[in-house]
Amino acid sequence: MAAIFSATSTAEDVLAGIDMRGRRILVTGVSAGIGVETARVLAAHGAKVVGAARNLEKARDATEQVRAQSRFGGSLELVELDLASLASVRSCADSLLSTRQPFDGIIANAGLMAGPKVKTVDGFEAQFGTNFLGHFVLINRMGSLLNPGGRVVMVSSAGHRRADVDLEDPNFEKSPYSEYVAYGRSKTATILFAVEFDQRYKSHGIRATAVHPGAIQTETVHKLIEALGAGKDAAVAAYDWKTVPQGAATSVWALVAPADVIGARYCEDCHVAQEIDDPSAKIGVRSYALDPKRARSLWAKGEKMVGEHFSVR
Repeated sequence: MAAIFSATSTAEDVLAGIDMRGRRILVTGVSAGIGVETARVLAAHGAKVVGAARNLEKARDATEQVRAQSRFGGSLELVELDLASLASVRSCADSLLSTRQPFDGIIANAGLMAGPKVKTVDGFEAQFGTNFLGHFVLINRMGSLLNPGGRVVMVSSAGHRRADVDLEDPNFEKSPYSEYVAYGRSKTATILFAVEFDQRYKSHGIRATAVHPGAIQTETVHKLIEALGAGKDAAVAAYDWKTVPQGAATSVWALVAPADVIGARYCEDCHVAQEIDDPSAKIGVRSYALDPKRARSLWAKGEKMVGEHFSVR
């Protein structure tokens, strides 16, 4: 994979000349935006994609193009998954485990962004519960299905720079709620999860990484911008916006890039990001998000919160 990619590269650019036939990939959040494009490109290059979504009817409509453009034996299968319900997460994982069909990669794409303070079915702050805990349970339960050489790609965000995780108050029971701080905590948690998962599974040839897709006006982001009213023009001008195909590129790149390059790292614009703790920096990853000790502590906290202990494979 000698090509050099950038912020303007698309997922199609990344997979140009790469044969994905025989690879089975799980992608969460395939009912809109980046998730649909990720599934489309993978299936168009021969991958067998399992797409997970909360609303299967919406996902079926959104993924018509995925099925239509699948080539070289590529395909799409849909499964129901509500990351805000651990019962749904466990049911989805158990159903996939029962088939005994292995996976070569998981792209944890689904998530919430900057919503009001609400709780998941299990009583967790919704962004932390959905973006981190739901994927935490799903991926750990599926660990035995990952083939050697497999990848776990956590779709995080530059929003992680807003806040480290708070292991003492993950549900904002002691501190005032801020939708963007909550979002930042949840996205830092997804990076830390990748760090610890990579540590636990790399001896089995399985690596994990986290990525920032870039600023994309997806359905969720568009709603947030519209809610700003008079301030929406300034919000739009503040970012270098990517298209959806460009937004899917880094996830796909992390799936096929050399394992030792991306393992336990944070990637943006189809390359590994630098650690930068300057609060004014608009690129890079905060060092707290890659701290192995912090990652182990979060893992233990996650197990306690969901009431389940996870061992390797």
